Amino acid sequence: MIQEDSGATMLLTVIAICIVVLGLLTFAWIKRRRRDRNIELELHSITAQELHSLLASQQELLVFDVRQPLDLLAYPEVIPGAQRIPPKEVLEKPSLIPKEKDAVIYCTCPGEKTSREILDQALALHFSRIKFLKGGLAAWKANGYPVEPYRDVFHLYDPGLTASSG
Repeated sequence: MIQEDSGATMLLTVIAICIVVLGLLTFAWIKRRRRDRNIELELHSITAQELHSLLASQQELLVFDVRQPLDLLAYPEVIPGAQRIPPKEVLEKPSLIPKEKDAVIYCTCPGEKTSREILDQALALHFSRIKFLKGGLAAWKANGYPVEPYRDVFHLYDPGLTASSG
């Protein structure tokens, strides 16, 4: 009977050690992925100051405003020379951003959520010349850089988002 108890105790100890080791390995893997992700984001980001310098130097660079329609309604202005592409369209058809040219995308989402989604998809499709603007339009304006009114027509209503009536 004592040997059975010690065998069960030993088995439970081995299981506990395996669980702890698995937990530590999982923690290390998650930490490494997060670090690698941050390094990749840093490589594919640009500050408002850097973008302003590139635009001022007349370097060939495409700038895309990928804000959601409500964000555009709240702030109907764009970085001069920026082309607006609705984020849904870019996510459905990434070729709207040329793969062979340097490009910067920006939005006004907290944490650059929309820009990062588009960047993630572009990187998955092997785009290498795309960056997102850190801080988005807010960072650009906070530095006192110029904006221009957005005058093109855009739609707040997306018929694809409503349930079809039957």
